[in-house]
Formats: sequence, C-alpha cells, structure tokens
Amino acid sequence: MKKFNTSPVSGTEEFLPATQRIFDAYLEKIREVYHKNAYQNLETPLIERTEVLLKKAGGDTEKQIYKLIKTSEDPSDSSEALRFDHTVPLARYVVEHESSLAFPLKVAQIGPSFRGERAQRGRFREFIQADIDILGRGSLDEFYDFDVISTLYSALSSLDVPGVFVRISSRRLWNALFSALDITEKSAEILGIIDHAEKVPEEKTLASLNSLGLPEGSVEVLLKALSVHGSLDAVSAPLFSLAESLSYHDFSASLGSLLALAYSLESAGVASEVDLRIVRGLDYYTGTVFEFGLKDFPEVGSIAGGGRYENLTSYFSDQKFEGVGGSIGFSRLFFALREKNLLPAPSLPVDYLFIPITPDDRLYSASLAQKTREYGLVADTLYMTKPLSDRLSYASKIAKYAVIIGESERQGGEITKKDLESGEKSLFSLENL
Repeated sequence: MKKFNTSPVSGTEEFLPATQRIFDAYLEKIREVYHKNAYQNLETPLIERTEVLLKKAGGDTEKQIYKLIKTSEDPSDSSEALRFDHTVPLARYVVEHESSLAFPLKVAQIGPSFRGERAQRGRFREFIQADIDILGRGSLDEFYDFDVISTLYSALSSLDVPGVFVRISSRRLWNALFSALDITEKSAEILGIIDHAEKVPEEKTLASLNSLGLPEGSVEVLLKALSVHGSLDAVSAPLFSLAESLSYHDFSASLGSLLALAYSLESAGVASEVDLRIVRGLDYYTGTVFEFGLKDFPEVGSIAGGGRYENLTSYFSDQKFEGVGGSIGFSRLFFALREKNLLPAPSLPVDYLFIPITPDDRLYSASLAQKTREYGLVADTLYMTKPLSDRLSYASKIAKYAVIIGESERQGGEITKKDLESGEKSLFSLENL
C-alpha cells in the first residue's frame, strides 16, 4: 500500500517505458528534420531573470510564470523564474551573443517550458515545445516565412500524422485594413475578437464588434475579411475585390505578400489554406501568422503555430533583429495522438537478450552482448537466477531474440537464437546479425 500520493503533479506527464520510446522517437524525428533543414540546435537555461521573461510578455503571463524561491545560501536579490516559452529567452540570447553569431541565424530549440495555468486535457503546466526561428540583423527576407512553415510541415509529416495542414494569415494585412478603415486605435480589441471568432457563433462576433462603436460600414468590411478562408484559388478573387474597394496601398502590398506565400507553399506540396481568422494572440507578431491543424480531427485544435516579428529584441537592445519562427506544441500533439489511437504499436527495446544459464556463463554472455552492440544493435545480458522458463517469459516482453549461453556454447559449440515472436530457432552469428 502507498504511504502517500505518488501520482505525478497535476499538469505534468510521465509514461510507461513503451510509450516513452514512441515519445522519444517522435521527438528525434522532429529534431532530425530541423537538423537537415540547417537549423542549429540551441539550448537556453530553464531559469531566466523574471524581468527578462516579462519584458515582452503580455496578458496574464506574470500570474502564470513559476517564480523561484531563493534559499538562504543565494545572496542575489534578483527574482528568477522558469521560462514559459523559447522565444523570449532566444531574444535575450541573440542580444547577448550577437557579435559571435552569423546572420541570418537559423536555430532550433527543443525542450520543456512551464506555465502555471489551470491544467486541462491536453494543456499542461510542464510541456515540451519544438521551436525553430530565423533571425536577420536589421531585416529578414520574406521568403524565410516559407522556410519556417515548410520545415514545420516536413517535421509533422515525418511522424505520419494524418491530414496535417497549415492555415496562413497576416497581421500586417489586418493592420493595413485597420488603417484603411481609420480604426487603428481599436486594433487590440478587434484582434481579440477575431482570435475567438472561430470558436463562437457569428452573432456573438457581430455583437462584440458592434459594441466597439466603430465607424459606419467598418463592421461589414471586417466581417467580409473574416469570411475569407480556403485554397489560393478560392480566396484570390474576394481578397482582390476587398483590396479594390479599399484603394489602400499598404493593404494591396500586404495582400501580395500573403498570396505569394500561399503560392509558394502550394507549389512545394504543403497542404495549406489562407484563413484571415488566424491572428495569433501574442503581440510578438507583426507579419505572417500561421497555425497547423489536423484535417480529420479539427477538435484537436492547433498543434503548431508561429509568425513573423519585426523586432523581438527591442526591449533588450537598440540593435534590430527581424525574425520569423514557429513551434510544435509537442506535448499537446502527443496527447492528441494518444487520444485518437494514432500512435504506432510500441516496438521492443532490445534486439538481442543473452541469457547465461549459470553464473559461469555470465562473462562470456556479456562479451557477446558487447560485440553485438558494435554492430549497431541493442543488446543486453540477463543476470537472473530464476528458472529458465521465467527468464524466457521476461525476454518475450522486452526482446526480439533470446540467445541462451551455457557451457557448450561457451566452449565453442553452436549458438542458437530464438525469435521470441514466432518461436523459430536459427544459428546465431555475429557476421550474420
């Protein structure tokens, strides 16, 4: 009987070894795609100064970060906290090391973040994010938006997740629309309404916009923009019609950039749509914004997202660094795949398990296991003194093959291996593994 509660803390996860192997394998696939697309691995500390985390944070961030309690042995007066994402630490990192970095800088960050929000299904207080970012000194070519989105698409596709697609939009386009309608001072409230438009009835969105007291005709134009979503062919005509009605240069230029990105993604085989309902909540973003979802499982929601930011480092330095980045919410994605029974069957962790019959056979068994590892296989030796039937029963749960070693095998006799799934026996040879 348990002496006290040993379950993991609410909002955290732990897996049995079989599930953990799939979790690790999926994360490694993402890491490999990032690497092949020339994103350099970067790891910033889990602990940051609180003032750094809050410089570019908004909303309830201060209520959600985990602040550290200092011990009496720590003489510093500064407040410190656990990072809540990878983006703010990246901004600090770039400012700190900019003289030693080559730009444009392409980096990948994969690791845990922490948020003290209410734990829900699929939303955790400790979670793994897999981020990529590209930063340019001063400016960054718009085509890097394509680089980030297509890399994230490749990473998600490598997991054999069905129906992955991305929806793209533009904060720059929305800001141009606000300027054309002379409602810029209400942009924050409008973006908040737009961000929730997909989740609430259209009547509520209309009522929320009307409550802002916008100029006559503005709400109608905003709703027209919100109705634009679909393939490049489907959205081009209504967007060009909207641009023509506004006769506003910045809107036309922003529209051109968005449609050019949509064309590039379509040409590259990336399943994508233009959807102006995507605005992303954070105030990092100033240009392209995007979210990934699963076509067959819309209820899962966003599994990855990101966008372009003009100058994330402005709070830390006078030097301007423009960038674009995205993040796979890996813990959320993995949870959803488990819920939908979309994970593969777990593989066995051991290729060859060597079973010495007596203690005298252990050293020879261990040497064979070591030689097997040199061929790139996973090998282990079972130092268990229970009956052989019990040892084989254990072997069937963790290994593909069992190799029994006794005096005859140790003295140079034939060694056989047993396929633990089929029961078939065959000769074991290091030259024919």
